[in-house]
Amino acid sequence: MWKIFLVYFVIFSISILSLSAQKSVDVDGRLQPLLTDFFAKCDAYGIPYNDKLFKLKKIDIVDTLPLSENGSVLGKVERNIDGEIESIIINWVVLLDEEILKVVAFHEFAHHFLEYKHTCQDCNEIMAVQNKSYFAVARDWDNQVEHLFTTSPAYLETIKSSTIVSIDYIN
Repeated sequence: MWKIFLVYFVIFSISILSLSAQKSVDVDGRLQPLLTDFFAKCDAYGIPYNDKLFKLKKIDIVDTLPLSENGSVLGKVERNIDGEIESIIINWVVLLDEEILKVVAFHEFAHHFLEYKHTCQDCNEIMAVQNKSYFAVARDWDNQVEHLFTTSPAYLETIKSSTIVSIDYIN
């Protein structure tokens, strides 16, 4: 009797654990090279991303974001009822230009993985709400990416938590 109960308990426990642990994220293949590049930069700056990655359901190109003359949404993060980011979505229209795609993708990735909010309304930075010229940002890409990472909340927290102060007294 106990053996049967134990077998059912183990099976039940395994099934519950497998339901609660997400093991994959749906990533649109067109975004994968940019995501890989972004993660390489995270590694270079010592910013962990793995746990945050598996909190996402998807990173996707969609045709459901507003696209109009008076205001388009090129990308956004979607949040669940608790306010946690669960998806990163990018408007299909940015696929028309590789440079714009790169800027928009890094912008949206930074919201989640680097814990960024917007830095300004329109200031030719990756984390601006909008940019008059995404091409200006793309032309200055290396500096833009360095600025993005070195001023990010995630990087600053990493620096803060890894700083060790040592004071030696010499008599």
